[in-house]
Amino acid sequence: MEEQQISLDFGPPRRIFSVSELTAALRGLLDREFPDIWVSGEISGVKLAASGHYYFTLKDERAQLRCVCFRAQARLLRFLPQDGIAALARGRIDVYEARGDYQLLVEALEPQGYGALQLAFEQLKQRLAAEGLFDSARKRPLPKLPGRIGIVTSPAGAVLRDMLQILQRRRPGLHIRIYPAQVQGAGSAEQVAAGIDWFSASDWPDVVIVARGGGSIEDLWTFNEEAVARAIANSKVPVVSAVGHETDVTIADFAADLRAPTPSAAAELVTSTRGQLLERIEAAQVRLEKEARYRLAQAARRLHECGTERAASALQRSLGRRLQRIDEIDFRLRGLDPRLRLAAARRRLEAGEAALGGRVRFRLLRERARLDAAAARLSGLSPLGVLERGYAIVQDQEGRIVKEAHAAPVKTLLDVRLARGRLQARVTRSTPGGSSELPL
Repeated sequence: MEEQQISLDFGPPRRIFSVSELTAALRGLLDREFPDIWVSGEISGVKLAASGHYYFTLKDERAQLRCVCFRAQARLLRFLPQDGIAALARGRIDVYEARGDYQLLVEALEPQGYGALQLAFEQLKQRLAAEGLFDSARKRPLPKLPGRIGIVTSPAGAVLRDMLQILQRRRPGLHIRIYPAQVQGAGSAEQVAAGIDWFSASDWPDVVIVARGGGSIEDLWTFNEEAVARAIANSKVPVVSAVGHETDVTIADFAADLRAPTPSAAAELVTSTRGQLLERIEAAQVRLEKEARYRLAQAARRLHECGTERAASALQRSLGRRLQRIDEIDFRLRGLDPRLRLAAARRRLEAGEAALGGRVRFRLLRERARLDAAAARLSGLSPLGVLERGYAIVQDQEGRIVKEAHAAPVKTLLDVRLARGRLQARVTRSTPGGSSELPL
């Protein structure tokens, strides 16, 4: 009888995990497979812990995912979680070992849809306003005559072309520098903020314009970013926000020193036309002449009070003392009564009166001379008096006063103001580096 071999198969060897080991293994697996993911869903069950961490759930019609955003990341969120808002969450999958739950550690949160964007807009606006970034006391007036203008915008498109045409037409010769920046899409907020920071650090422009054409709220969202608002608020030079159309409002508008309804309007707001400049110059000239006349009148009045009245008062006191002395002498003469003494006293009296009259006349002449000299000095201080002495005010065609020869090259047309009338002249010879004295 043949011997039968019987083999027993108990299957592969068993590997037994403890709960902690299995949970740790799953956590490592999820870390490797889902280190950086985006998840879309509707936010629900938002809870803010005392620690500053946000706990909520992302859900759709068939599933839900627990989420946590720690305090450090929550401070950097574009908007804070709120129930019922559709959002995109970015983060990594993690396992909470104490409960065996997996969850999404949220590092970024973006709203989806107009309502969510509007909520993010209002939340950021309220937060920055509470910090004082929009206070009117922080706003700086624009320079009246800017000579250097910086523009942060996209180099492509009609916005920049229209602005340059307006600036050239209204103020030829302006110095303009353009910082090319993407004004829509990923990375655009960083580029716009970098452009503002660059102009601020360079200390080159007199004013900076941040510009973009119109679009939807999504298209304009770059200018609702916190980075752009803080760059505007921290700028060392005034910033004009010129984003979209007149009805479009962005966070940048609140942070800027001035909001322009359109980019073209911004170009007009920062410049003045030649006619406006001439009107300002004429108005300033009228105010200067009126002030000069007023000051001359005040000075003449003070001179009269301090000079003539003082001399008259001194003379009156002197005369009073002389008369008192005369009365005393007369009284003594009446007591003595000899004719010789009386005659001698009378001669002394007449001599005294003559000397007194001479001194009075000399004093009056000297005070009159001082008065005339003071009046001459006051007249010399008047701008009109300078012109009367043969000097002139020379201006170029832009209205600038010419002080140096190199500012008026040959063939430059000049406007020469005289004491009476004006002349127009053209430069035929210029000696920029030579002496200011003319040959005899």
